[in-house]
Amino acid sequence: MNIKEQINNLREGLRQHNHNYYVLDNATISDYDFDIKLKQLQKLEEAHPEFYDANSPTLRVGGAITKNFNTVTHDYRMYSLSNSYSKEDLEDWETRIKKLVDGAIEYTCELKYDGASISLTYENGKLLRAVTRGDGYQGDDVTANIKTINSIPLVLKGTYPSRFDIRGEIVLPFEGFHKMNEERIAEGEDPYRNPRNTASGSLKLQDSSEVAKRPLDCLLYHIIGEKLPINNQFESLEKAREWGFKVPPIAKVAKSISEVIEFVDYWNVHRHDLPYETDGIVIKVNNLFQQEELGYTAKAPRWAIAYKFKAEKATTVLNEITYQVGRTGAITPVANLEPVELAGTIVKRASLHNADQIEKFDIRVGDTVFVEKGGEIIPKIVGIDLEKRPLDSLATIYIIHCPKCNSALQRQEGDAKHFCPNIDGCPPQIMGRIQHFISRKAMDIDGLGSETVSLLVKNGLIHNYADLFELAVADILPLERMAGKSAENLIAGVEASKNVPFERVLFALGIRYVGETVAKKLSKHYKSINGLASASEEELINVDEIGEVIAKSVVDFFSLFENNDIINRLKSYGVQLEISEEELSNQTNKLEGNTFVVSGVFIKVSRNELKQLIEKNGGKVSSSISKKTNFVVAGDKMGPSKRTKAEGLGIAIITEDEFLLMIS
Repeated sequence: MNIKEQINNLREGLRQHNHNYYVLDNATISDYDFDIKLKQLQKLEEAHPEFYDANSPTLRVGGAITKNFNTVTHDYRMYSLSNSYSKEDLEDWETRIKKLVDGAIEYTCELKYDGASISLTYENGKLLRAVTRGDGYQGDDVTANIKTINSIPLVLKGTYPSRFDIRGEIVLPFEGFHKMNEERIAEGEDPYRNPRNTASGSLKLQDSSEVAKRPLDCLLYHIIGEKLPINNQFESLEKAREWGFKVPPIAKVAKSISEVIEFVDYWNVHRHDLPYETDGIVIKVNNLFQQEELGYTAKAPRWAIAYKFKAEKATTVLNEITYQVGRTGAITPVANLEPVELAGTIVKRASLHNADQIEKFDIRVGDTVFVEKGGEIIPKIVGIDLEKRPLDSLATIYIIHCPKCNSALQRQEGDAKHFCPNIDGCPPQIMGRIQHFISRKAMDIDGLGSETVSLLVKNGLIHNYADLFELAVADILPLERMAGKSAENLIAGVEASKNVPFERVLFALGIRYVGETVAKKLSKHYKSINGLASASEEELINVDEIGEVIAKSVVDFFSLFENNDIINRLKSYGVQLEISEEELSNQTNKLEGNTFVVSGVFIKVSRNELKQLIEKNGGKVSSSISKKTNFVVAGDKMGPSKRTKAEGLGIAIITEDEFLLMIS
């Protein structure tokens, strides 16, 4: 046997032993024998670097140092899930989806693991990269750290697609978490608060050998890619196991929502017996074709929903009410609490939302309050123990002046929040707008974070986000903790942001009510900042999905001299304030004014490509047939009820080929 064969045999054997131990929980070799084989492989690899393999079992011990985690765009967006908190919510969800798809609906029920979301990409059976969820569109490349987690296969087994993504959660089982804390306490260190945050923090450690010391695990649950050999969600879980992934066996196909509720009720009690944290159940439409039919909202898939277990409650004392000022001037009252442990974390603050909420509960300083984690994430006050209210208690009087600049607050009719009108002089608004401008979903400026923004503003170097483009390395070097390389990276990041497309620049401007989705709609419709700036309220309201509130906010923004001055400066610096020539060349108005519903399986282009073609040619895509629908593009397996409804409304039903002719 030659050296290459010896190395390959050792690698394959170690991979199998690793899978048996960490995935199947069925060791077939002693730890001592495993270590001997690993050391034997390490010696051979060191002596023969020509046979290097990025996915060798020897790399699981770590050693790679990552100074900066590169930002990577996901091939497929990582959506959030809509949450439900009652059986009625689940029944309402079923009612909605039954209106959108034909035939009986089955559901796959799975536990919702409470960890750090991860997306693993495999190409030709080997781990290509591992990326954190980030903002759903892009995340951090943490491949070196992920390779140290033994339950993640570096090389797949069996027959698998040439390329696909698989999503899951990096978790820290209770046993390993408690052991880590025992060691920290013995060394005089503070214990970690909870497994979830510890797992999430582990992924961003710079030294992968430190990550290797942590008993992290990876539970996988969702495969995504093109032309996968899978028909339903439950089958995808079975396939993932065959390929070598750790997929928990706790999953069930339910034929009705009543069966889903049985699953929920069982695990609401038995979740405490599990070796890792869970915070609910994920229910998915099982059939992948029906999933495609249902599609997505702007934030979440319509075909899935999370049932969150009842949030934990705690009782504590409200010590003080303070007020935060947001980037739009919105005032948010905050309850400062006597610290209390809740769902594994220490809670010191909770949002009070607005003046109406304070008045509704009659919340007062000194009250004993009931605190709950809404969705087990954001703490909120859900009630007051009036029997414990102090005798000298005074009713809360909501502030009338901004806590940061002392401007008189305003409150428009129908608006729940108070606002500070001092746009240009209120420090939190100034910093908030700049922080929003540089954020990942907006301009995504490398080398510039909230602390640096604060430094720049406090030192008088910037007063608005346009000032960023006039900074020089020499301006930044005198700042505290700012080395030469950091200053150069910041300037380079600002320069690179000039290539960010118009729709993201529009979102970055921070126009009130103009979020990501609205910014995309407006940029596609008006094509440039000049076109948008000259639009009237009436014209804006005629744009798809733009209502009176958004229209007024846009007109108000462009009515201010200061905003127009900043935009003119951004233009002069070369920021993209119109759709690029390349984007324009790919767009037409051939389908303008027409609404399409896409249904069925297609041959020449995928369903998603069809939808993109409709939008690129000026049309609108809808998920359901109505009187406003102009065309139904029908593929194979189109639902009979959709066809019947379309015919009943006299809507034209066209084939894939007929559609492609329309835009040729």
